[in-house]
Amino acid sequence: MDDLTHAQRQRLAFIDFSLQYFGQVSRQDLIKKFATGLAAATRDFQSYKALAPENMRLVHQTKSYHRLDDFTPLFEHEPQAILHGLAKGFGDGLSHPVQPSSVCIDALQLIHPHTSIVAALMRAIQDKQAVKVAYVSVSSGEKSREIVPHALVNNGQRWHVRAYDRVNGLFTDFVATRIKSIELICAEINDNEHSENDLMWHKEVQLMLVPHPSLAHPEAIELDYQMQDKQLTLTSRAALAGYLLRQWSVDCSTKHQITSGVCQLALANTEVLQQIEHIAIVPGAKH
Repeated sequence: MDDLTHAQRQRLAFIDFSLQYFGQVSRQDLIKKFATGLAAATRDFQSYKALAPENMRLVHQTKSYHRLDDFTPLFEHEPQAILHGLAKGFGDGLSHPVQPSSVCIDALQLIHPHTSIVAALMRAIQDKQAVKVAYVSVSSGEKSREIVPHALVNNGQRWHVRAYDRVNGLFTDFVATRIKSIELICAEINDNEHSENDLMWHKEVQLMLVPHPSLAHPEAIELDYQMQDKQLTLTSRAALAGYLLRQWSVDCSTKHQITSGVCQLALANTEVLQQIEHIAIVPGAKH
């Protein structure tokens, strides 16, 4: 590894990343990512195979290299960089810790799930497969659950996985950091477990936000949120709207009765609450 150039390390890291998080990678993937030639891509795969012979095997039917069960990553990937990259549709595999600035201070970062959990979830999502997890909930403690994941989501507080819950027979959210272990279930999933049947995920709602009526100078909030005509209209998935309203501390009570100063925004179209999930976490909403 020490004899490799930076460019070679980038390409091998991309192979490593793709195997870990998507379960497979092809020479065409490498060519498309780095604008390299076929011969060069072949050499990169040969180099990776020499460094990690137990990590992948070539499947001729798919013309791709597939991840082996004994896979051990060659590169360490920082959770924050990985999740940011996956969220942006980008992943070169060469993760670096974020260096903090002493003069530009960001908010406290999310607690990130372990990379092995993220990788297993992403492979299950990619391959449309179910997983068995040891999951710890606040209400019932640790239990074994079978879920069919289809998306990873940052809800503003933590990362959760959107999945079909086989125990309760519905699509819901599982906090990724509460998954202690994960095991792939090698069997076809049922038709009703496919993501296209997650109606609240695919349904979009409009949230009309205005400055809270209790504010003496609402223009300050209009500037904060770049409102047009004293209003900000956001489009959100129905499954995620509740998280947004909580994160932004939006007063969703019928007459905007939260006057403690916690809420600087109010929901103008409160009737939309009937169309969203997780109503219990929404400030001022009737449960």
